Amino acid sequence: MSEQRPYRPNVGIALFNADGRVLIGRRFRDDGPEIILPGLEWQMPQGGVDAGEDHRAAAFRELWEETSVKSADYLGETDWLSYEFPPYDGPPHRLGKFRGQRQKWFALRFTGNEAEIDPLTPRNDQPAEFDAWRWERLDRVADLVVPFRRDVYRAVAESFARFAKG
Repeated sequence: MSEQRPYRPNVGIALFNADGRVLIGRRFRDDGPEIILPGLEWQMPQGGVDAGEDHRAAAFRELWEETSVKSADYLGETDWLSYEFPPYDGPPHRLGKFRGQRQKWFALRFTGNEAEIDPLTPRNDQPAEFDAWRWERLDRVADLVVPFRRDVYRAVAESFARFAKG
């Protein structure tokens, strides 16, 4: 029964540029229950928290692993948010033991040069998740993600609206 499976501890990152827009990446493949749908391939960086890892440190690590960005300052964070994976009938997968993800989102301000952003080069033996990136208005991102993430993205947009003003 899926309700007995735990949520995977996870962090999400809303990386704001100087204009108050957030970095989003275009996922180019499914990852088990983390599916993508045509036209809804965009998301903000996110990833799992290692056992004993500080959540803020995990956010900076995940941001670097997925985008190569190290030039960022901490702005704030959300309370815990969660979403459930859609039904998954594929082959055994590392995320299959989880019912979904329990996330703490971090707002960070990008302080580097855009040449630093490189989602395609693997880091920490992690495969690339994004094949493209762009800056987007925070209040539009929920419309660009898969439906099972939308409520979380709306909550993140509400929580971090003050950072989106530039």
